[in-house]
Parts: sequence; C-alpha cells; structure tokens
Amino acid sequence: MKRVIITADDFGMAVAVNEAVEIACRDGILTTASLMVGAGAAEDAVERARRLPRLRVGLHVVLVDGRPLLPPDRLPALVGDDGAFRRDLMAAGLRCFFVPGARRQMEQELRAQFSAFVATGLALDHVNAHNHFHLHPTVLGLILKVGREFGMGAVRLPREPGVAGPGGLALTPWTALMRVRLRQAGIRCNDYLLGLSQTGVMTEPVVLALLEQAGRLPGRSVSELYFHPATRHCSEWTGTMPDYDHRGELQALISPRVRVALERRGVELIAFSDL
Repeated sequence: MKRVIITADDFGMAVAVNEAVEIACRDGILTTASLMVGAGAAEDAVERARRLPRLRVGLHVVLVDGRPLLPPDRLPALVGDDGAFRRDLMAAGLRCFFVPGARRQMEQELRAQFSAFVATGLALDHVNAHNHFHLHPTVLGLILKVGREFGMGAVRLPREPGVAGPGGLALTPWTALMRVRLRQAGIRCNDYLLGLSQTGVMTEPVVLALLEQAGRLPGRSVSELYFHPATRHCSEWTGTMPDYDHRGELQALISPRVRVALERRGVELIAFSDL
C-alpha cells in the first residue's frame, strides 16, 4: 500500500486560504496544513485547526517573501527598507554566507516562529519553509538546531522524482544532502514531493496523473502532494502568485474522482507524524 501525505501550504496567509483548508479537510482528502505563524490570518487558522481533529498542522517557516515575526529593526541583514523579507531567493541565500549577523538574526527569527507555533497549543506535525528555502544548507542547519529544541520530528524533503529543471534533477545534489542530514539528525521525511513542477496548478487532471506516478514509485515510498488552495482570489498573493489556480486546487482536493482514484490504488492517506 502506498502512503501519501496531502498538504496545504500558506495556512494563515488569508481567510480564503483557511476556509479552503477547512473545506478540504472536512469534505476532501487534505491531511496536513503548514501554518505561517506571522501571517495576517494566522489566528483564524489556529481556531479552525482546533475544530478539525483530523487535520495535522506543521510550521511553514517564512524567511523570504513575507514579513518577519520579530520587529524588522532586529533583522537588518534579512529585511529590506519596507521591513519585509527579501523575495530574491538567490540573494537571500548569499546573505546567509556573507552578511555579518545574518545567521544570528535568522536563528532569532526561527526561534520566534517556533515559539509562536508552540503557543498555539497545536501538535507540531512537520516543518517546511516558504519557497522551499530550507534547501539552503545554512537554513536547514538552523532549522535543525532550533527545531530540536521544540520537538521537531519531521521535515519536508522537496525531492521530485525524475524531472529535469527547477523541481527535479537540478536540485538532486541539494535534496540528497538534505536527506542525509535529516537522517543523521533523526528527523523523518517524505521520500518524494510530487507537484513541484505543477506548483499553483494542482487541478484535478494534474492530481490524477500525479497519483498514477506515485503508484509507480518504488517500494513503500512515501509521497507528499502539496497544494495552495483558497476559496477566492486574495490581495495577499497578487505580487507573488498571480497565476495560481487556488480555487481549482481546492476543487481537486474535494474531487470525487480523486477520492476514487486513491481508493482504487489502495493509497493510505497519512500525515508526517504517522511516519
């Protein structure tokens, strides 16, 4: 039997996202959601999670393309003039290495985000990072260091099988290194992340094809499919996700055809804490 984790990212970004997570968990196949603790609708997200006992919730660490939890003046190496984290992943990654104080400030922000998650009272199912920034070796090292203090047991591995380009073979050395480091630290992870190349367009036909791909993966490997669902368009992502089909992704999560495909393939839906 194949085991599959179904995750919604950006939980807490907007009420429309939170609504979609609740619908997809209650009426669909969603098993986990990744919470942005510093986002504008985080409190609403936590309230919804508390009334959804089936939903497991993890921490969606934000260190790029978002606003910090700590005051911006405490993070001068990480934020721009607007007080928000920089959007350029490459530039942000280089600053980790070369800008004095960047790693120390990043560790402080991470600790604040982990602390905020603990304060919700929710069990920590997993950890991942916005824009998969935890692929950066320095960021991963800090997450492992800080996460250990807060009982972190699982981390997303953004490893897409057999795909050349940004989501696949180009990242193979980084995902291989991450997997080794996670195992050495005793942290559980998925074997594959399906949908990297289809980020933002995880509609019903795409998900059906990915489930077929998951069935061909070796052994009892665990795949994660991740989504960005919402009930309507929101201003919060106009600049970063203008082409995402958020409503189409919600429809895929509650699709009877997708549920039937899971049942026919004998797929067991799990969360990271089930690994």
